[in-house]
Amino acid sequence: MVVVGHVARPHGVSGRVLVNPLTDFPDARFAPGSTLHIRREGRDERLTIASMQMHLGRPLLAFAGVNTIDDAAALSGAELRIPESDLTPLPEGSYYEHALLGCEVVTTSGRVVGRVRAIEGSAGGARLVVGEGRGEIQIPFAREICVEIDIAQRRIVVDPPAGLIELNAEG
Repeated sequence: MVVVGHVARPHGVSGRVLVNPLTDFPDARFAPGSTLHIRREGRDERLTIASMQMHLGRPLLAFAGVNTIDDAAALSGAELRIPESDLTPLPEGSYYEHALLGCEVVTTSGRVVGRVRAIEGSAGGARLVVGEGRGEIQIPFAREICVEIDIAQRRIVVDPPAGLIELNAEG
């Protein structure tokens, strides 16, 4: 399952919720009739979207069977998930963030840098955060630096500018 949003809070008294989306395709992902999954009290539940409208840049959703503010409040903080197989295919050279997490990062010379633990920034200035704590290294997620990405092998080959890795490791 892949997280596509978080329920922020109830909106109004009729059971609707405001969602913080984690998708580039909110209109398609949160379309009426779509099914989302949440985990509550150790159980998986399915929610069917009854209606969606954008409100101040965020989806405002109504779910079938969620009819009161109390019903909606019970969803606050829930992760909205879909099966990975339901993800929209991306163009070549684009990657879902969850697919990059955990990938081993090595240099073109074969030096192991570490594993991707986070992605920071936006598409125009994203960085791979590799390693942990004091050994954390931030590598720009740019074609010129990330020269080979093999999601199936969970491996990213980088050709960093001279001193980039050492500078990050020291900082």
